[in-house]
Amino acid sequence: MGVDARRGRLGQAAAAFTSNARNPNLRRAQMSFLGAWTAEWAFTVALGIVAYRDGGATALGLVGLLRMVPSAILAPLLSPIADRGRRERVLILVSTIRGVATAGAAVVAAVAGPPMVIYLLAVLSTIAATLYRPAHSALLPSLCRTGYELASANVVRGLLDSAATLVGPLLAAVLLQFTGVDVVFAVAAASSFWAAALLLRLRYDAPPRPPAPRRPNLVREAAEGIRAVAQNRDLTLILGLAAAQALTRGALTVLSVVVAIELLGTGEPGVGALMAAVGVGAVLGSLAASLLVGTGRLGAWFAVGVGLWGLPIALVGLVPQQSAALGLLALVGVGNALIDVAGFTLIGRMAPDEVLARVFGVLESLVTVFIGIGAIVASLMIDWFGVQTALVTIGLVCPVLAAAAWRRLRSLDRSVDILDLDTGLLQRVPMFRPLPLPAVERLARGLEPVSVATGHVVFAQGDIGDRYYLIESGKADVMGDGRVIATLGPGEGFGEIALLRRTRRTATVVARSDLRLQALESDRFLPVVLGYTPSAQQASTAVDVLLDRFDPKSPFEDPPPAPPAPKQ
Repeated sequence: MGVDARRGRLGQAAAAFTSNARNPNLRRAQMSFLGAWTAEWAFTVALGIVAYRDGGATALGLVGLLRMVPSAILAPLLSPIADRGRRERVLILVSTIRGVATAGAAVVAAVAGPPMVIYLLAVLSTIAATLYRPAHSALLPSLCRTGYELASANVVRGLLDSAATLVGPLLAAVLLQFTGVDVVFAVAAASSFWAAALLLRLRYDAPPRPPAPRRPNLVREAAEGIRAVAQNRDLTLILGLAAAQALTRGALTVLSVVVAIELLGTGEPGVGALMAAVGVGAVLGSLAASLLVGTGRLGAWFAVGVGLWGLPIALVGLVPQQSAALGLLALVGVGNALIDVAGFTLIGRMAPDEVLARVFGVLESLVTVFIGIGAIVASLMIDWFGVQTALVTIGLVCPVLAAAAWRRLRSLDRSVDILDLDTGLLQRVPMFRPLPLPAVERLARGLEPVSVATGHVVFAQGDIGDRYYLIESGKADVMGDGRVIATLGPGEGFGEIALLRRTRRTATVVARSDLRLQALESDRFLPVVLGYTPSAQQASTAVDVLLDRFDPKSPFEDPPPAPPAPKQ
């Protein structure tokens, strides 16, 4: 049994990667992310060298601040753009702007132009980049059909993110060995253009979204994203824990330098070694996270990831040895991978699709702000209490919060399990199969349980149609003009003809055995089914087949505008 379980888990891990490879849209979106983030890291290395040559460590810090502030302010303000139309178009625009800005920096560096121009181009690139991750995170659910596929997509993206943190700086280092910063900028620009080109061939059915208003109000639209978070306790919890992780991450940027130089005595090279340990742990953690996509316990693993972002740091303060510090900080990288997979998947499934990019924009802003706060808090604590006390105190923040949130996160897992069951039931019906995951889950959240005893009528021929029904268990006879036309069982649905053709019920449905049904009101059913061309075509074909099988003797008029209360 143990061997079979391990094989099954390894099979699921392999499927997490192959599902992305088999889906051409996901494959292009993921490779675009790799190109964009490799460009970002290579660009950051080259920009750092330009700043250091220009004004030393002070200039380096000021340029970093110059890039961080626009990201923190503009992430929630610009993210509504990605909720207005097709999100890949936003990503193409963003990558193109970044490519142009980075190519401009390459030209300025090549002709030994003023560094201030490069800094301004870096700010422009960063403003554009602020939209990339929220838009990409909001795009992924629309390219997936199941929660498993979305979790797999976030596993792959987490691995690519970790790979980019290694490949980007390594590529820059190799180029700098033989050329100069102008070539690094040029290669980063090419990578950004490649990221944009990959998305030109994306083919999928985007959900219908309202057109851009004639007088856009980005502040009001951004507030809708904040409101969506504030009104959902689970989203608030996930983003709150992400903010705590970001605070610790910001503190680590300061602590890693002081620990290497003062506590461990390994000097400046030791700083790179400590952060490389985090990167190695992130890559290994992304591979390990592929084992978790089918477990149905993402909330629990999110809590574990948050805990791992702090506990190893506290232990470094208690065991200040280089080998121990390297191993412990690798665990921080593992925690980071768990947070990325579980956190992005949970947010993608809990937030409404129409404001999803804005919710990710709020997350991006929170992370940026709390990274800055964490760096300041760490600096003050080191000055006031010493490095070891700072390590222990800051390191305990995330584990304590994760433990406090454990029960709520496990409850969230149970609600996601129920959502998965309802989604699976819907996807057994042919007209729902073409729908992307956000649309199916929107339907699933609108399902209402209905019980019908044996021999009782669900609805009668000639009744007004106000609901669509799915059979969860039991059997039902469909009767037309007094004879049995068909017998339906679990996973089959009925009632769509009256809703799609705006007519009265064309047949009577009677419970052959005790029925457990899930019902959808017409105002939930119609916008989703008719809002996507493939599902609308499938539904129309299904109705034609049903009417070919049975055409009622008496034609029915359109139902009156005010139907009675639905049957229970």
